[in-house]
Amino acid sequence: MEMIHFDFSVWVNGRQLNRETRFNMAAAKDLLSFVDASPTPFHVVAKAESVLETAGFKQLNERDVWKGQVQVGGKYFYHRNRSTLVAFAVGDKYVPGNEFKVIGAHTDSPVLKVKPVSNRTSNGYLQVGVECYGGGLWHTWFDRDLTLAGCVIIEKEGAFTRELVNLKRPLLRVPNLCIHLQSSEERSSFTVNKENHLQPILAMVESTLNQKDEGQHSSVLLELLAGELGVQVDQIKDMELTLTDTQPGATWGPKNEFLSSPRLDNQVHCFTGLSALLEHSKDLSNDTGVSMLACFDHEEIGSDSAQGAGSPVMSDGLSRVLGCFDSSDETLKITIRNSFMISADVAHAIHPNYSEKHEKKHQPKLNQGTVIKTNSNQRYATNSETGFLLRELARRAVVPVQEFVVRNDCPCGSTIGPIVSAKTGIRTVDLGIASLSMHSIRETIGCDDIETNIRLFSTFYSGFGELDKSCSFN
Repeated sequence: MEMIHFDFSVWVNGRQLNRETRFNMAAAKDLLSFVDASPTPFHVVAKAESVLETAGFKQLNERDVWKGQVQVGGKYFYHRNRSTLVAFAVGDKYVPGNEFKVIGAHTDSPVLKVKPVSNRTSNGYLQVGVECYGGGLWHTWFDRDLTLAGCVIIEKEGAFTRELVNLKRPLLRVPNLCIHLQSSEERSSFTVNKENHLQPILAMVESTLNQKDEGQHSSVLLELLAGELGVQVDQIKDMELTLTDTQPGATWGPKNEFLSSPRLDNQVHCFTGLSALLEHSKDLSNDTGVSMLACFDHEEIGSDSAQGAGSPVMSDGLSRVLGCFDSSDETLKITIRNSFMISADVAHAIHPNYSEKHEKKHQPKLNQGTVIKTNSNQRYATNSETGFLLRELARRAVVPVQEFVVRNDCPCGSTIGPIVSAKTGIRTVDLGIASLSMHSIRETIGCDDIETNIRLFSTFYSGFGELDKSCSFN
């Protein structure tokens, strides 16, 4: 792969790393390709499954018995609801009770979702009724070229299937109100009413006068979907659609040091976790544990769902994989105590125009390494043991890490880390790549951080077992 040569350096544990040894443009390009192909959690899972199958991973079905299917040295994946993915590789030296090394991320992002009854008209405009999903920076959705993506349930010869759809071309827009129709007070406050102001325009009503528009969804919308899927409108039985930006992601800056794209929160860690698992699984000959990636849906709305981090997905994954070798409850408890999870979700980089929002000693920057997130009130799961283990892994990987603690007078977000660790008892550290504009329709990270994050995760998969055995914390 082509290396980018710039005069740029950083010091890590007393060792100087220059840009030539640190930065590989291929990782940024691969991330852009991954995100552009993944407008919804359904597409994230489909894309990841395609890559996993190419790498020799075998698909499992949660409705089947796994005993006899999962073997030492094997590589596997399965999904739940097609929006949550679990992939894992069993080391050649694995024995029951040994460590599970888990990287957890999430597939969903704050978006506008099409309502069950979306057919809507106003003042001669045909609109699509949408609902806010998660806590988005909704003002960033105005004046963007939007389209539709998601899944559609269709009927074919008496059977029902769920098909993915991504219309790609610009179809909708949420226009701003022009400056001349706003008072100075309205311009200065710019308050968005989520019910009234975010409903996008699809077409003019006049263009649909010869069509029946009395159903839950407009005939224009249904015909667009039917044409894309190659079916008749009456074959469409249900749908779960998301509005998405049509502008692809891009690198930018004088040295292409930045990357901006939709849905970096948190597809970037689905990508870096997947990249690390694929790299590690090429050689499992010295692996004593199970290396696992779990990408959950519904993190942005609290994780309480059948496929969220608050569900049994994680505990099921541990017990079912272990159960293929040893089904005793005692061995499961030993496994949990030997295991470790990295909860990976983007972190808050310091904003140059709002630096007062960061605590003075905890100001992560772009391109300066993965951020370890700590909160004494358990909004993050990091503690002294898990934080130390991660920092030591970073030292061995020769990659930089940064620290983040929120100001006492600011609210603190949370992650899947405290949820999974509380439900399973697995030791957990919270971390993430530093980002700007989190929850905007277009977020920003540093290109260097993609490569160093993958390297950190790869070292976790390959080196955690040995490191943990050298520690006496119990």
